[in-house]
Amino acid sequence: MVDAPVAVDSLVTISDSAAKKIRELLQEEGNPNYALRLQVVGGGCAGFQYRLAFDDEFAEDDELLDYEGFKVVVDPMSARYVEGATIDYVESEMASGFKIENPNVVTTCGCGHSHSF
Repeated sequence: MVDAPVAVDSLVTISDSAAKKIRELLQEEGNPNYALRLQVVGGGCAGFQYRLAFDDEFAEDDELLDYEGFKVVVDPMSARYVEGATIDYVESEMASGFKIENPNVVTTCGCGHSHSF
């Protein structure tokens, strides 16, 4: 189950727990120009996987989404695949990390790290 959304954009929704973790990580990085880049890249057994990384270099055609206390940047190719997705941050005894719930995913590989659209 995804945590309640704190930041909603027409492209991507960020849950409260994900927003808190993003702000925490940005503060640790110490670069006020950083945005969280969300990318869909080729790879994995199902064809595509997500990449999250901090970036301070943006292309003219990137979508820059403003959230409370941080920005998310998405390139045009990735934007087609992530529209309507929700980024959450989950913690359990076994692991913790960002989880992306995406209504555009058709299939997911067995390990859950690769998707097809």
